[in-house]
Amino acid sequence: MEANGNIDLSTACYGEVKQNAYSLAILPWGATEPHNQHLPYLTDCILSHEIALDTAQQVWRSHQIRCMVLPPVFMGSQNPGQRDLPFCIHSRYETQKAILTDIVASLHYQGLRKLVIINGHGGNNFKNMIRDLAVDYPDFLIASTEWFTIVPPNNFFEEKDDHAGELETSVMLHYHPERVNMPLAGTGNSHPFSLPSLNEKIAWIPRNWQRVTTDTGIGDPRKANAKKGKCYVEAVTKKLGQLFIELAQTEDIYEKVLPKEKV
Repeated sequence: MEANGNIDLSTACYGEVKQNAYSLAILPWGATEPHNQHLPYLTDCILSHEIALDTAQQVWRSHQIRCMVLPPVFMGSQNPGQRDLPFCIHSRYETQKAILTDIVASLHYQGLRKLVIINGHGGNNFKNMIRDLAVDYPDFLIASTEWFTIVPPNNFFEEKDDHAGELETSVMLHYHPERVNMPLAGTGNSHPFSLPSLNEKIAWIPRNWQRVTTDTGIGDPRKANAKKGKCYVEAVTKKLGQLFIELAQTEDIYEKVLPKEKV
């Protein structure tokens, strides 16, 4: 569909795609896990994909920059205690790295040189994978971002959202209200560590999900609404769009150092 620049690989066909040149590939990445009791298991995939599509459409309309949004990856890393929950899928670091490596190898072979990961799951971390891939593919640029940290949520939401709370629920209500079963929503109450040092984040250990939450959520979703989600998404996609434009229009991401004048 040329109106959106053929930017969604999950619906695009080869007859259209082969005629176009793409500046960036966008990879939404989420997880498969419960989100409190009212949001879909694939919430992280759905939201990262929708935000990637929104942003890609914006830069196509404003700058005629064509990005291809890939289908979301649903293999996410889980905390202890989460795999006990029905159909929660834990994906190891090695699995995620293999998936990313295969995607990069394919895109690189086809001539593309820039990829942006839009991460929707807090348990995922791509930094070391990207460092390794920079060794194997030094001419391939990979940028990684978490859409829910790009814009501070304080000015948009009343409750802090760690998992399936007001932020995620509001954004899902904006995109897919039919997928939100609010009557089932729990309060998202959570229990901290007994060690003050861990609560102060002096050190990090993974939280056992069975010990910290009773409904799999951390953060109260009951004040969520679609208007809040829309306002937040607009702020996020504006920032992301600027990133897409800068990456697409710039060959060298480093400032040039001018030679010092001789005295």
